[in-house]
Amino acid sequence: MSVRPAVGGDFDAIWAIECAAHFHPWPESVLRRYLSKPGSTWVLEDQGAVVAYAVITLIAGEAELLMIAVNPRLQGKGYGRTLMDFLQQHLLDNHATQWFLDVRESNHKAIALYESLGFCQAGCRPNYYPTEQGSEDALLYCLDLSE
Repeated sequence: MSVRPAVGGDFDAIWAIECAAHFHPWPESVLRRYLSKPGSTWVLEDQGAVVAYAVITLIAGEAELLMIAVNPRLQGKGYGRTLMDFLQQHLLDNHATQWFLDVRESNHKAIALYESLGFCQAGCRPNYYPTEQGSEDALLYCLDLSE
């Protein structure tokens, strides 16, 4: 397994994962825009295939995980943790002091992963994410990287 910055040629694999992993995927144009920003989009490869990706930002020491997705057929194999561990080290190497993310309140596996990595819930955005029945809250999490 290896993590590397995404390149334009990764778009089809990233888009396929995004569409398979999410009820309401990001617009294609948004993914393309982040893919064109150096250091924003990262992919995890296993045996030469993209199995996961993440989009991050880092501004003035504050990082945000905007998106992370693992191919649904390959979830539960540690790919998400591997990608998060890599990104945390990358952010530390680039002098980030805090890392933020939000997660659907129903995504218990992701919440467990984030909490196991030291993230703490810092707030809630009511009715933030669309669902088939309407909407659900986003839980805001933060990790202090300055410790």
